[in-house]
Amino acid sequence: MALRIGVLADDFTGATDIAGFLVSAGMTTVQFTSPEDLPEHLDDRVDAAVISLKTRSIPSAEAVAQSLKALAALNSHGAEQIIFKYCSTFDSTAEGNIGPVTDALLDAMGEEFTVLAPALPVNGRTVYQGHLFVHDQPLDESGMRDHPVTPMTDSSLVRLMQAQARGRAVVLPYATVEAGLEAVRQALEDARASGARYAVPDTVEMRHLETLGEALTQMPLITGGSGIGYGLARAVTRARAVTEPEAGDSSSAATDWSFAPGPAVVLSGSSSQMTNAQVHAYRTRAAALALDIDSVLADAEAYCAEVLDWVTRQQGPDALAPLVYATASPDEVRAAQQQHGAQELSAAIEDFFSRLAGALRAHGTRRFIVAGGETSGAVTQGLGVRGFEVGPQIAPGVPWTRTLPGVDQGTLDLALKSGNFGDEDFFSTAQQLTDRDGDTA
Repeated sequence: MALRIGVLADDFTGATDIAGFLVSAGMTTVQFTSPEDLPEHLDDRVDAAVISLKTRSIPSAEAVAQSLKALAALNSHGAEQIIFKYCSTFDSTAEGNIGPVTDALLDAMGEEFTVLAPALPVNGRTVYQGHLFVHDQPLDESGMRDHPVTPMTDSSLVRLMQAQARGRAVVLPYATVEAGLEAVRQALEDARASGARYAVPDTVEMRHLETLGEALTQMPLITGGSGIGYGLARAVTRARAVTEPEAGDSSSAATDWSFAPGPAVVLSGSSSQMTNAQVHAYRTRAAALALDIDSVLADAEAYCAEVLDWVTRQQGPDALAPLVYATASPDEVRAAQQQHGAQELSAAIEDFFSRLAGALRAHGTRRFIVAGGETSGAVTQGLGVRGFEVGPQIAPGVPWTRTLPGVDQGTLDLALKSGNFGDEDFFSTAQQLTDRDGDTA
């Protein structure tokens, strides 16, 4: 059976983010960590497949090449629609990679028009008059202004896109989206007819995403955040409930869920405002170890053995999972980058978390709660994970996942969290979804 939706995401947590929303909308969803890991045959129950790339901040040419490879893999399964998923804060630089990848996908699919829809109101990401807001702050006044890799210094999606892409962007204003389905459809046609290449819909409430999703059910390529994936999936599953009532509700994928027995660990590499708050809150309740950056850089192998020993001594059946973190304040991050070099420091920390995750798995850890997109990518690589089934949401945009049978040796449970997602108690809440023995939800 052909895939209804194929998703290529520009980082690991972004992939699990949209996968979780697809599941919550009633779609059986699987996720893979590279195009090569997508198997020749998928279970007939699968509605959507998500490929998690690591293309957000690499050179544009490399991001385009990897994205086109993912598109080909999804097309090989007959994906009816493609979603290019990026962060709800439009993380990018003046060079890309959102614009170059979008243009390459349009060209490869023989299309000339798409939407830019990063909004996720349930997490405080809204678009009004074409400007992206984080809660009540314009993007360029939020914590994203100080992002160590992709600092966002403009809130206008039109200006951001036109600076890195080769077409014209127009806004679908709030009044149009609020007017409903037919008004949105007409506005999209008008934008296309005017020669615009990208439409930016104002999106202030979750119901706006459902309106947009219904209006976009025939658009071959959609770009944006997990919210537009949810809106599209809701439209598809509602239509299917009418035309194929015998198909039932596939949302049981999230409710009939079990967890692997074994100890857990929390690994945090994000330095976002929310992750800083989450680390601060969790340290008051559980054992926590801040990475010694000098030790990471001096002898990662020896230091990994030291940290591994510390983690395994903290794990126990009645204890909260120990936390290992590189999370720091913006000032601390800047100071460390000036001392060691931004790229060198980031690569060293990612490599260390990858090494540590593999060692923890070898010593019996079966549940990994990870904060940060780059950190999540490093951890999944270190674990040798190639694919997941997506389950219940811990918080909007953050589901539990488990490794696919027959794909990975031994089942693992993974919660891969984008830096700013979840509330302050996220690390504790994730563990509350499992019972003490770790074998039932």
